[in-house]
Parts: sequence; structure tokens; C-alpha cells
Amino acid sequence: MSDIMAVSRFERLFRRTAGLDVDKNDLRRLTEFLDQKLYDLLLVSQAAAKSNGRDVIRPWDLPLTKGLQESMHAFRELDEELELAPILEQLAKLPQLDLEYDEEVRAMLPQIVGGLTVALAWTFRTLDPDVKNPDTTHWDRAIEIFNRLL
Repeated sequence: MSDIMAVSRFERLFRRTAGLDVDKNDLRRLTEFLDQKLYDLLLVSQAAAKSNGRDVIRPWDLPLTKGLQESMHAFRELDEELELAPILEQLAKLPQLDLEYDEEVRAMLPQIVGGLTVALAWTFRTLDPDVKNPDTTHWDRAIEIFNRLL
């Protein structure tokens, strides 16, 4: 998802959110993280839609936990915006879902990506309150937490 967020926006988001210094090399890790977590959310949403007899994913199918919703709200408060088109382009590169998602879900995708980014930055700070520039160990631990919980 490197096209979703310019390096400067990524650096600014992590600095403003958690006081972290990241660089363009970390953007690749963020891209991989966002690819996987967004796809995981949509995959679970698809299962919810199917179990309710629908042939399209609706907003209420999205498993947006209280914590993720709070992170999405924090992202909105930062007054940052992500464009939808690059997110959709990136999703098109991933395995196709059986169901499509409706326009409301599409419109939510930038906020979800922003919320995931904020949540990841907070996770680094929680794992190591003294970290300034997350290294590979920090990234691996944070992603493992997300893999277990989201």
C-alpha cells in the first residue's frame, strides 16, 4: 500500500500519534501490515455477510472492535486524509473475495486504514515506552499482537 501513503505522511502520522521516527524503509513493513489486516477484516466481513444470507458486505459486517473504532476516531482527529483509489488498487492485488463490498464499506476503507496505522503506532509505544525508532523486533512483536487479536 505504498501508494496509499507518501513517506512524508507516514512519518508525520507516526510522529504525531506516538512520537516515533520512521523512514521509507519502514513504509514497506507498514504496507505489508495494512495489506494483511485489511484483507483479514474483509474476509471476516464476508463470512458475516454470508451467514446472514447477503451477497454483499455491508458496514455492520465489518468486525470493528471498540479499540479499532477509537483508533479510527483518533485518525480523524489528526485531520489526515487517505485517498480511496490507491486502497482499492492495492486490494485488487490480493486474492479476490467471493462477495463485493458496498459503497458504504468502500467509503470507510480510508478511515479503517488510518485507524490501523494509528493503532500500530500506539502498539509500538505500548510495547516499549522508550522506543524512538522501531526496529525489526518491534515490528515483529507488534504485528504478532495484531495477528492474534485482529
